[in-house]
Amino acid sequence: MTKYLLTAAASALALGSCQLSPNQDAQKPNIVIILTDDQGWGDFGLNGNTQLSTPNLDALASQGVRFNNFYVCPVCAPTRAEMLTGRYSFRTGATGVSEGYERINPDEVLLPEILGDAGYVTGAFGKWHNGTQAPYHPNTRGFDEFYGFCSGHWGNYFDPILDHNGEIVKGEGYITDDVTTKGIEFMENNRDQPFFLYLPLPTPHSPMQVPDRWYDKFKDWQPELPNRYADRENLDHTRAALAMCENIDWNVGRVLSKLEELNLDDNTIVMFFTDNGPNGWRWNGGMRGIKGSVDEGGLRTPLLVSWPGKFKPGLEIDHIAGAIDLLPTLHHLAGLGQPLPNLLDGLSLKPLLYNESQNFPDRVIMAQWGNRMSIRSQKYRLDEQNRLYDIENDRGQENDISLQQPDEWKRLNEIKDTLLHELNTVVADHRNSPFSVGHKSMSTTLLPARDGQPHGAIQRSNQFPNSSFFTNWSNTTDSITWHIDVMTAGLYLTEIYYTLPHGAEGTQLELSFHENNTLVTLREAHNPPLTGMENDRFERLESYVKDFKPITSNTIRLMAREGFLTLKSPKIEGDRGADIQMILMRRLE
Repeated sequence: MTKYLLTAAASALALGSCQLSPNQDAQKPNIVIILTDDQGWGDFGLNGNTQLSTPNLDALASQGVRFNNFYVCPVCAPTRAEMLTGRYSFRTGATGVSEGYERINPDEVLLPEILGDAGYVTGAFGKWHNGTQAPYHPNTRGFDEFYGFCSGHWGNYFDPILDHNGEIVKGEGYITDDVTTKGIEFMENNRDQPFFLYLPLPTPHSPMQVPDRWYDKFKDWQPELPNRYADRENLDHTRAALAMCENIDWNVGRVLSKLEELNLDDNTIVMFFTDNGPNGWRWNGGMRGIKGSVDEGGLRTPLLVSWPGKFKPGLEIDHIAGAIDLLPTLHHLAGLGQPLPNLLDGLSLKPLLYNESQNFPDRVIMAQWGNRMSIRSQKYRLDEQNRLYDIENDRGQENDISLQQPDEWKRLNEIKDTLLHELNTVVADHRNSPFSVGHKSMSTTLLPARDGQPHGAIQRSNQFPNSSFFTNWSNTTDSITWHIDVMTAGLYLTEIYYTLPHGAEGTQLELSFHENNTLVTLREAHNPPLTGMENDRFERLESYVKDFKPITSNTIRLMAREGFLTLKSPKIEGDRGADIQMILMRRLE
């Protein structure tokens, strides 16, 4: 890490010796994007938070370029879609976080597809959250390798069940450490060719689980910098979040050290940012709003960009920028020849990165969640209630200046109205879109409980669909359905992940699609306890988890058509039948 931990004096010397010309055309640079989940602008030492230590990210900022006005979406899946497409999320189909609304439309061209066409090997390790089934799965969106999970959040961070290129595997250790290790191995294995490493770390999103090594420092911690709304802050939640942030910093340091060890650091572009505001009322620089808000505090995150020898160390950029800008920026920096997709909302930030901002265009950046929208210009923000703020001088959004600036208020309102009209039209077109099964590019399709619907007395294990399961199955008339579109007709082998109480042996499960069906008898009880609470540092809102067991049924023939895949239980022994986590469909022909 020596190269990233230079002192201020050493930084000045480095500036004097490095070459900053944008016309250096060496081999294609490697690209590393590190994206964290629910980490706010204030969760970093580099932004003035003295309550935690983030030396690796602080050093990345001092040795690279730092954007002071970088904006993402209020929640995670839309931000990821904007980064991957260069377009506002509502145009990509990613308008929500579950039940299919997190998916990026198949006709969108994604960053890994562009880089793959240009000769890059591509890998994603961590939280995907832009679609589970092919053609939405990361392996069908340009990534040669994927290791992680596709859901909006995961129920357990220690030795969890994960997805490796469409197959279910068991993780090793703490999830953030594990996916970082796999990302480092990816860099080692592909050091001799240009690579794109996407490392979407799943923390500090709940569940608030973190090893003792990181938590012990904060277990008795008291805030020196409380949230703007101090009465809303829960200290146990903040303690866990800060510990998770220090673990993130450590893992970032591992990546940077490995790049240096492999002698790849000088030819690697590293980008770091977060996907929305903080997931709790902790210190965030006095800004209004947290995750889910379209105010500054829900949208503003750090963007750190490093390319040693290319960018001026310690450069700070005040121009507004957003996740929509990263695709065109990387395309420009890497010098790729093929044209970019049409109708991008983002701009290349290359002129800013090379400190050549004289002709950079004036612009506005939109953010929305549901029907709530705000507009940010270089100086102002128009909030969801059409109040106008001078953000350059009022970052906390304290003083509405609509009456003092009527022309700017009118201009931003007109932009907002146009975008809201387009938003409502596009979102209506994506309702009730089925989940694809049997796409030709992958032999397996996973149908989690998140994407299904219960009928009768069956219930979700939690109101939040991500990482949930179905329970309370006591009637043979009840069912679970998945609205699917079979892409390839043929025979499919199914694995149903279930638990079953003792005394319910002999319960049957029947899976059907149109006139074809398959029946399996659960002859073995499997009734593990709920887990997760033993590792939680703060009581979660989402579902706890269990160790579900797969049972393979007979094959079922699926026709290439749309319909409802239906799971019934024609025979239930005892008072309660099976709980269901997911179905894995494996195409055999």
